[in-house]
Amino acid sequence: MLMKEQKANYKANLINLTTEYQQLMMEKSVLENMTEELSRDRDDLNWTLSVILKFNTFPVNEYCPEKKCQPCQKGWILFQEKCYLFYTKVLWLKWQESQKYCQKTAAHLVVIDNLQEQEFITNHSKYYYDRFHGYWIGLHQTSDTDWLWVDGRNDTLGYWMKDQLGDDGPCALMIPRKNPTASWDPADCVMYNRFICESDVLTRSN
Repeated sequence: MLMKEQKANYKANLINLTTEYQQLMMEKSVLENMTEELSRDRDDLNWTLSVILKFNTFPVNEYCPEKKCQPCQKGWILFQEKCYLFYTKVLWLKWQESQKYCQKTAAHLVVIDNLQEQEFITNHSKYYYDRFHGYWIGLHQTSDTDWLWVDGRNDTLGYWMKDQLGDDGPCALMIPRKNPTASWDPADCVMYNRFICESDVLTRSN
C-alpha cells in the first residue's frame, strides 16, 4: 500500500516538475525574444545617432517633418537602405565641388556597388543640355590604371562606354540614356555637370 502511494506521489511530482519546466522554457523563450528585440532597438538607435553625429548642425526639418522622422531628407530617394540626391539645379559643378557639396550634407558622391544600384542610378538620371554632359559619380583615377571610389575602394565594375565622348580625364561621369553596363565616361574634372550624392539612411527598417 505504501509503495503504491509513493509511486503516485512520484508520478504527481514528475507531472508538476514537467509542467514547471515547460513553463520556465516558455518564459525563457519570451525573455530571449525580448532581449533580441531590445538589442535590435539599441543597434538601430546607435545607427541613427552615428548618422546624426556626421552633421555639424542636424537638419531636423529635412529629416523629421511634422516631428516624424524619415530614412532620407526631403528631395532624396530611398533605395536599398541608402539615400540618393540627384542634383538638377541650374548651377552645375566641377567634380571636386560636387564632392564638397555632398559632404556638406554628410554624404559623398555616389559609390556604386553592384548592377542593381547602377540600374537604379541610370533610371533616375535624366538627359540634359547635350550628349557630353552627365552626372558626376564618386569615381576618380589616381594613376594611369587605378580607378578609386571616394570611400577608398578599387572599382571592380568597369561600366565604361566603348567610345569616349569628350576630352579624356581622371573623373568618372555617368551619361544618361546609355546601357547601364556601358555608361561611364572618363571626363575632365573641371567640366561642369550635375551629380549624384549618396548617404546612409537615418532610420533602418527592421
